[in-house]
Amino acid sequence: MDITVQDLKERLDKGEKLNLIDVREPNEYEADNIGATLIPLGDLPYRLDELDGLQDEEVIVHCRSGKRSEMAQQILEQNGFNNVRNVIGGMLAYRAQ
Repeated sequence: MDITVQDLKERLDKGEKLNLIDVREPNEYEADNIGATLIPLGDLPYRLDELDGLQDEEVIVHCRSGKRSEMAQQILEQNGFNNVRNVIGGMLAYRAQ
């Protein structure tokens, strides 16, 4: 299941509390972020305990273009997360709107 950058921006603008995970690298995050929790894709399998309790909640993952977050979505789903949404187009699409 995916989410568009328009939907995400709308929800962030409303101040909605989201379980938003950024799977980019720290240098990318430092350059530009939207307040998500940073868990680089390579670290994700080893940091799943940080997301404990979110298995049945909506978790939104994003990266630069949507490729790494698609992999993160698969990792999370394989580990029992039931409502993982990938941001289509990632930060490139988010900043382009």
